[in-house]
Amino acid sequence: MTGAKTFRLTETVKAGGCASKLGPAILDQILGKLPRQHDPNVLVGFDHADDAGIYQIGPGLALAQTVDFFTPMVDDPYTFGQIAAVNALSDVYAMGGRPVTALAHVCFPGSGDLDVLEQILRGGLSKMSEAGCTVIGGHSVRDEETKFGYSVTGLVDPSKVLTNAGAKPGDRLLFTKALGTGVICTAIKKGEAKQSWVDAAISSMTTLNKKAAEVVLNFAAGAEAGSSDQVGGKVHAMTDVTGFGLIAHAREVALASNVSIQLFASRIPLLEGALDCVRAGHIPAGLKANREFAECLVGYESGTDADLKTLLFDPQTAGGLLIAVAGEASTKLMDALRAASVPALEIGEIKPQAKPMIFVTA
Repeated sequence: MTGAKTFRLTETVKAGGCASKLGPAILDQILGKLPRQHDPNVLVGFDHADDAGIYQIGPGLALAQTVDFFTPMVDDPYTFGQIAAVNALSDVYAMGGRPVTALAHVCFPGSGDLDVLEQILRGGLSKMSEAGCTVIGGHSVRDEETKFGYSVTGLVDPSKVLTNAGAKPGDRLLFTKALGTGVICTAIKKGEAKQSWVDAAISSMTTLNKKAAEVVLNFAAGAEAGSSDQVGGKVHAMTDVTGFGLIAHAREVALASNVSIQLFASRIPLLEGALDCVRAGHIPAGLKANREFAECLVGYESGTDADLKTLLFDPQTAGGLLIAVAGEASTKLMDALRAASVPALEIGEIKPQAKPMIFVTA
């Protein structure tokens, strides 16, 4: 990585990455009051808090559109740009789409170091190029807190859109990345993160979900023959786990699909240092907001580790894909993901609708 850095980026903002976003309770309260627009071409809107909007533009073709930007969670500007791009692209991948164009969103101090800004843009462009997504413009605003991200437009076959609303009882939940970026980035901001923790978190946050999404879609297409169900009746739902944490994103799947979810605590992958950060009190405000919003829907088996419970609400930046796949197909899909060097694990199961909505076993 190259890039002149005259200050620590994380010291210039109050919160970093997805932990800087408005909490789910605020959005849930406001979005529910907005009038619905009626357009038959809107296949997926914001009704079920899905990852991207889907708009049909012709037979067999739809747009997948999303926007995502946030404050720095690491100090190196080039790496920050990369992470911002990976995070924005992820929403299109989560819907089964292929990103094609992007617009950059930049907030930067008017008197800021332009070398820093250049490196942020270069970092973002590197990941957009890796994704095969062309940056065609953008917009900038003077702001004392640096913020960066993209609006991304992708293409998707309307018959193969993956939403958070299709999970079925008996499905297994696969997850493709480890949890812990929020608490580790908080430790980074405080200057108390070990280098090995930083390296692990950055490796996760700079890894595109492109390969994982391609494996899922190829698997779904291969399972399609002889089935009238969406994507072959095998892969039923998909979302990415980002700022609202694992529990709140699982909640969205449960609500949209009219099901409940069981999570296996011992199987949930954690980044190196994540538990250490919780024990040391490196808890971002976004985690607290996520927990206040969603924990009322969660039940825990006796003996579930308290620090792990905390991490279930950790706001993830550029997190992994959460995939609901038919039980009889889960092992094959997990094997396909691992063959593509995607470290997928089965972390839960879809159950019939019940209370609590989410139950965590030790």
